[in-house]
Formats: sequence, structure tokens, C-alpha cells
Amino acid sequence: MQQVKKALTIAGSDSGGGAGIQADLKTFTMLEVYGMSAITAITVQNTLGVSGIYDVPLEGIAGQIDAVVTDLGVDALKTGMLSQPQVIELVAAKVKQYGLKNLVIDPVMIAKGGATLLAEEAKDAMRTELLPLAAVVTPNVPEAEVLTGRRITSLEDMKQAARRIVDEYGARAAIVKGGHLGEDATDVLYDGKELYYFSSPRFQTRHTHGTGCTYSAALTAFIAKGLPLYAAAETAKQFITAAIRNELGIGGGHGPTNHWAYWRETRK
Repeated sequence: MQQVKKALTIAGSDSGGGAGIQADLKTFTMLEVYGMSAITAITVQNTLGVSGIYDVPLEGIAGQIDAVVTDLGVDALKTGMLSQPQVIELVAAKVKQYGLKNLVIDPVMIAKGGATLLAEEAKDAMRTELLPLAAVVTPNVPEAEVLTGRRITSLEDMKQAARRIVDEYGARAAIVKGGHLGEDATDVLYDGKELYYFSSPRFQTRHTHGTGCTYSAALTAFIAKGLPLYAAAETAKQFITAAIRNELGIGGGHGPTNHWAYWRETRK
């Protein structure tokens, strides 16, 4: 029997289903990886925005992680919404306690509708506690600006940001996503030695809710399945590109991406 690969997402719940835990689990399932979760916060959310955030108590987050790791095991894991410094510190402690490898950090800071999902005092904890444990960090341009404290307006700036996240903050690799810059959506991967680039066309659509969660979940799934980082990043780029290109067109605001699209395209 083929061994089932397992991925854990530690993130917030999105009641609208387009981002967070829901997007992660959908992505894991479409990529044939068994998905598990530790919910850090419950958001009241739809395509029009976030109208409420309810943090899960620390003991609840810790208990979820303990339950998953001690019974099911984890081949790769990712983090999403970790809104408070205490949550970041807890997750870092659990990663160290269990010696968890293949940690993908999606430094979720702002929802598509503009709601703040990371407290100001949590940004330092993200840099000092969690980034040094990461196999790869996947900020978009605004998130990379916050993490590095530098303005990013060009591909060269993206390269410098990726280098800083690795060389100064201790992550093993960084992917700075270029969806906010340029005519094409070009991502920059720095693995501590080399720079790599992944580009896709830019699509004119408002249905991009959960793109960061979905991309990082796909990356986590491919890493769990044993792909090297470059191949995992390249294929995750294909997954999110298909998800954006084949929009579902649902909701009155920033609609979700299409988590079926890559699976359907690759099986034609």
C-alpha cells in the first residue's frame, strides 16, 4: 500500500471558505495529501470582508497540534493566520518540541478586504521566533515589506527582500510573490545560494481571495510528497495560476479561487 502523505495547517478559519483552513484543506485534498488542522482563530468572513475575529485559547491551539502530531504524524506543515505574539511563540515551541520539519510560513497580515490579521506586536515575534524555523517563507510584496522594513517597487527589490529573509532572519528559503508588481506575476525564490524566477500572466479578475493561502498550501502538499523545493514551488505556481485563471465567479466581493482547476486541467 502506498504511504499516505500528511500535511498540517495551523491557521484561521474562513467562514466563506476561500482562504485559511478551508482553502488549505481543499488544496491538500485536490493534491492527494491527507490534510489536518489546528485552528488559531475563527473569522466571520465572506467575499465582502471580515466582520469579526475570535481567537482560539492557547491551550486549544496546543491541544490540536499535540493531538495531530502524536497520533497521525506530519510530513509537512504550514502556518497561516497567527494573529498574536503568544500564538507565534506557541507554534514555534511546538515545532521545536516535536522536531517538525518542512515548515512553510505564509505570513498572513492583511485580508483581501483590508482587515488586519496580524497584531503590530506580533511582527517581531514572527521575525525572531518563527522565521528561523522555516523551510520556506512565502510573503507577497506588502508582507515582505513589513518583514524586511524596506519598500519594494521592483524585481531587484524583491530579490533583496528574499535574500534578507534568508540571510538575516534565518529561514532556509524565501519566495517573494510578485502578484502586486509588474505586467506579469513573477515570484522570486532564494534558497540561500541561488535565485530562481517563476512567472505567469496577470489576470484581470476580482476573484483572488485566498491566493496566498492556496499557493502556500499547494507548496506544502508538494513538499510533503517529497518534491525538492524548486519543483514544489514551480508546480505550486501552476496550481494557483490555474485556480485564478478559471474563476468561479461567486460572491459579491473578492471571490475565492478555483481549487478544482489544476486537478481538472492535469487530468484532461
